[in-house]
Amino acid sequence: MITDPHSYAEGFQPEDAIKLAARARGVEIGTRDVTQGAGAYLAFLAQLLKAQSVVEVGTGSGVGSLWLLDGMLKSGTLTSIDDEMEHSSIAKMALTDAEIAPSRFRLITNPVMEVMTKLTDRAYDLVIYRHNPEDLTYAISEGARILRSGGVFVVDNFFGGGKVSDPAQRDPKTVALREAGKALKADSEVWATSLIPVGDGLLLATKL
Repeated sequence: MITDPHSYAEGFQPEDAIKLAARARGVEIGTRDVTQGAGAYLAFLAQLLKAQSVVEVGTGSGVGSLWLLDGMLKSGTLTSIDDEMEHSSIAKMALTDAEIAPSRFRLITNPVMEVMTKLTDRAYDLVIYRHNPEDLTYAISEGARILRSGGVFVVDNFFGGGKVSDPAQRDPKTVALREAGKALKADSEVWATSLIPVGDGLLLATKL
C-alpha cells in the first residue's frame, strides 16, 4: 500500500512521548492543536529565523508550544496566549513534563485580542495565530505592529477543514479565513506571502 505524500509529510518528523501525551490531553477536552507535520514545520521555521521572541495565539494543549520551543534559540522566550484556563493548565503540564525552564515561556490566560494590544512594538520574530478566524483582521494588524522587519505571521489551520478553497462555503469562519488570505496577499508593500499545504494549511506572511 502506497502512502500518499501528504500523510508521509505529516509523519516525517515523529512526536516524542511528551508531545503525544499533551496531544492526548487536548483531545480529551477538545483543543484544536497544531498537527504533527505543521508542528515540525513551525519548529523548522523558528530555527530558520533564529527566533528569540515568539507569540502563539491559541495555546491549546501545549503541543504547538513544545514544537516552537524545539526550534527557538535556547535563550528565547515564547509568549503563548489563550482565553481558556483549562488549556493553559494542561499546556503548563506539558511544558513541565518536558523540563522547559520557566524563563523560556509565558502562558497568559486572558482575552487574546486584549493581550495582543499590550505586546511591544517590533519586538517579535514570529507570531502563530491559531484562534478564532473572525478576529484575524485585527490580529494581522497587531501582528504588523509587533513583528520586526523580516518577522513572520503564520495562520495555522488556514484551509479551515478544506472549506476555504471551496467558493460555495460561506460560513463566517471560512469567509474570514478566505478574506484574510486575500488581504495579506494584496498588501504586498507590507507582506510577502506563501501558502504551505501541511496540516490544515499554514499561511505565511513575512513582514517587509
